[in-house]
Amino acid sequence: MKFTEKPLLKNLLKNEKLAAVSIGNLGEEAAVKAIKKQGYKVVERNYRTKMGEIDIIAKDGEYTCFIEVRLRKNNNFGSPADTIDERKQQKIIRTAKYYAVTKKIYDTPMRFDAVLINADAKGGKLTDIKTEIIKNAFFDHS
Repeated sequence: MKFTEKPLLKNLLKNEKLAAVSIGNLGEEAAVKAIKKQGYKVVERNYRTKMGEIDIIAKDGEYTCFIEVRLRKNNNFGSPADTIDERKQQKIIRTAKYYAVTKKIYDTPMRFDAVLINADAKGGKLTDIKTEIIKNAFFDHS
């Protein structure tokens, strides 16, 4: 029998993806706690369409907020804010517009916020969590 590395490599990559998803879920939980402390009311989480995904949709007073959550374990490759590039912003904006049409909330003021998290991830838990909420993180210029 010939030894092959492909199944082993495939399993390692699958486990890394699972770990990234788990850490992402922990980041979203931390974000929800942070925004609730600030008075937001969560309406929906992980809203997905063919156009894209919105991590959290929440109400903050009269505003419907479309919130992007970004977590970094370190800033070696940039801060969490650096990862919300123009392309990502446009995907969120298109998805938010679709949400507004399907939920018939055209007259509700909308805002695009971000929750930036720096934390250590060890043993399936986040530690040393630093959270920053940025209201009006980006705008729809159309």
